[in-house]
Amino acid sequence: MRIAVLGGDGFVGWPTALHLSNLGHEIHILDNLSRRWIDTELGVQSLTPMDSIQERCRIWHQETGRRIHFHLLDLATEYERLKAWLAEHRPDAVIHFAEQRAAPYSMKTDRHKVYTVGNNINATHNLLAALVETGIDAHLVHLGTMGVYGYSTIGAPIPEGYLDVSIDTAAGPRGQQILYPTRPGSVYHMTKSLDQILFQFYAQNDGLRITDLHQGIVWGTHTDQTRRHEQLINRFDYDGDYGTVLNRFLIQAAIGYPLTVHGTGGQTRAFIHLQDSVRCIELALKDAPAAGERVRIFNQMTETHRVRDLAELIARMAGAKVAYLPNPRKEADENELVVKNDQFLALGLKPITLAEGLLSEVVDVARKYAHRIDRSRVPAVSAWTKDIAQRVEHDPEGKRLRSVS
Repeated sequence: MRIAVLGGDGFVGWPTALHLSNLGHEIHILDNLSRRWIDTELGVQSLTPMDSIQERCRIWHQETGRRIHFHLLDLATEYERLKAWLAEHRPDAVIHFAEQRAAPYSMKTDRHKVYTVGNNINATHNLLAALVETGIDAHLVHLGTMGVYGYSTIGAPIPEGYLDVSIDTAAGPRGQQILYPTRPGSVYHMTKSLDQILFQFYAQNDGLRITDLHQGIVWGTHTDQTRRHEQLINRFDYDGDYGTVLNRFLIQAAIGYPLTVHGTGGQTRAFIHLQDSVRCIELALKDAPAAGERVRIFNQMTETHRVRDLAELIARMAGAKVAYLPNPRKEADENELVVKNDQFLALGLKPITLAEGLLSEVVDVARKYAHRIDRSRVPAVSAWTKDIAQRVEHDPEGKRLRSVS
């Protein structure tokens, strides 16, 4: 297939592009490289050294003989260029990663909120409108998030996208399926919730074939393809805005930094290994809905864990200390999370679950590149409200100079 990977320079986009290229597909990456500019804005860098996207594609061709084509394009602001590109290349499938992906970044300031909404919603809607206008029957696979559901304590399993409800009518109760109600916990998660409504409309109105993957928190460093050459290595974020919780714990353990648990650590989260994430995208591509079908929704996760339990696991493994800090997020102290993921298991996914060997692999990578870590960027300090910001801890290591007078 000819596949367009939108946002293919990113944390999941790049290993996905490699994985699908390795399977023999013709891969085109469309990206505005905004994630690299955000690194510059935040004054932080990927733990792992990243070459330019052009150099990464060159190394992939050198190692495999396969080409990945790169196109510099901003989906959110260059609608006519996007439409022209689609009309010229007519991909069989489009994988949409081209959204600002960090909840903390989306809550930093009003400017970051406005940017996240403008970038994410415009990118998604421009893509949908362009697919309709060009008449391309491409399967659209979108990387969403489990976070659209919110984190409640109801205890019932979260279904894959749709909820059976009973509605009282004059003729008696009638059954119906609706999109599972969203309860986003950040501006970022809100944009993913809005994506769902856009997808629902364009599937029913224009017959677009759409799969929405509600993904858990990704952990891990490598895939089979990124291991092939040092310059193919994936980006790895450790900072308080973009670093995912398990990866952050592992990096903190590697450099002797306290494992920062916010609040009680009673938040339960869904997780998936990076290798499983790219494998799920491959499986979703093979199971495309037909034109006229409703949006196909998968819960793309493999296990759930409580944050404090993860911290204690890593602390025991690495001999690290755990620091309980004020929570910069506005969320419940404790929550349950029961999630159905039957569809991917039925398609043949054999999940990679938390194992000491894989955890040690991440720690080894962190130690190898420890000289690239700016310890001042490790704390999570982007607060959800101005009131919460006043109690955020900026110095978990206790190294700030203190007055003795």
